[in-house]
Amino acid sequence: MKSNDGFFERVYEVVRLIPEGRVTSYGAIANYLGTKGSARMVGWAMNSSHTKGVPAHRVVNRKGLLTGKHHFQGTNLMQQLLENEGVVVIDNQIQNLENHFWDPSVELTR
Repeated sequence: MKSNDGFFERVYEVVRLIPEGRVTSYGAIANYLGTKGSARMVGWAMNSSHTKGVPAHRVVNRKGLLTGKHHFQGTNLMQQLLENEGVVVIDNQIQNLENHFWDPSVELTR
């Protein structure tokens, strides 16, 4: 077992709670987990999440960019999954991010 496994599982637990049609950022997850500044580590966790039943398409960068899209099969799968949930994406960026943003530090109580 890698030392990151516990952290990765905690990330996946949070991501599984993101409601359909909402998104959050790598940094917001890191902040919620008490590891502010480890957004990149959350990204690494998301890269490994595709076989774990985690809705990774709901995690974007702080500006709403689909920075993880190259980890999905097919060129536009991440965008298609978001659009199927009612999220508008133009040029790999979520439109009206403030309307779709889900902040686990606000939405969840520890």
